[in-house]
Amino acid sequence: MSSIAAGGTSRRAWLPGFVALAAIWGSGYLFIKIGVGELHPVHLSAYRLVTAAVAMLVLLAVLRDRLPTDLRTWLHLTVVGMFQLVLPLPLLAYSEQRIDSLLAAIWNATTPLVVLPMAVLLFRTERLDPRRAVGLGVGFAGVLVVLGVWQGVGGAHLTGQLLAFAAAACFGFAIPYQRRFLADGTHSELSLTAGQLLVAAVVMVLLVPTGGTPPAPTRLSVEVLASVLVLGVFATGLAFVLNMRLIRQVGASLAASVMYVIPIFAVVAGVLFLDESLTWYQPVGAVVVLIGVMIIQGGVVRWRRVRSSLPSAGDVVSVAVPTPSVGPPATS
Repeated sequence: MSSIAAGGTSRRAWLPGFVALAAIWGSGYLFIKIGVGELHPVHLSAYRLVTAAVAMLVLLAVLRDRLPTDLRTWLHLTVVGMFQLVLPLPLLAYSEQRIDSLLAAIWNATTPLVVLPMAVLLFRTERLDPRRAVGLGVGFAGVLVVLGVWQGVGGAHLTGQLLAFAAAACFGFAIPYQRRFLADGTHSELSLTAGQLLVAAVVMVLLVPTGGTPPAPTRLSVEVLASVLVLGVFATGLAFVLNMRLIRQVGASLAASVMYVIPIFAVVAGVLFLDESLTWYQPVGAVVVLIGVMIIQGGVVRWRRVRSSLPSAGDVVSVAVPTPSVGPPATS
């Protein structure tokens, strides 16, 4: 076998799940765009979270797993659910009322730029060394390029981009918080995921009146109903399952690299199905942002270490890499 195994698993075993996860999360922006055509962002988020929570509870029952029972864990799940689901999902939906879905996906790639300052200044789980400082600088330069600041910015388009960045900032808070207070617990990933989805669904249902009276499902088009189901069952429910399986197969580092592939699927979906287009500086800025993220995460150093450990033909090795600064995003 010539493919390298991460954690003792061959590439052919984990690569299909990796690509499927990127495709599901990347296409999620397309279905958000379709959903906000008829639904208020709060209503769309509520339907999505309720659908996802039900799907995860069914999965818990099938696998005979259990929700957490201690109050401390539920308090932390409430915080994570607020910043990882309740706040960013409506923000993304609001943003896609003003900007294209593929541009919203590009802004989600800025999440690591928020994670590092949070981890360093607030949670004290990371150190800001010169390499990471350079990565932050490069990343924020990429943000300015995506905005096209030399042309002057303003209006609804700017508001949409800022809302998408605010969603990324929420993810940037939730990721180090979860690592700080939940990662070392004894509960399974499935149990914790189902718990935060359940909390988020309850909170979002309580917030439904802020968006007015939601339309009856019978008044929604087939396209919007299908988008809600896809967002809930696949982009929020099944995606978590695939992500957990990927982490078990290859570890957190390689699983987290799915974030680099998500914008590709989002751009393809937006161009093919929504007739969206990008201005030249938006993908250029996205590349600059990702270069900054790779510098922060030590991607170049990691690749050199991986290359130095490449086996001879026919060998299979386990490649150990350091834990990255961020985990993979949720479509999001």
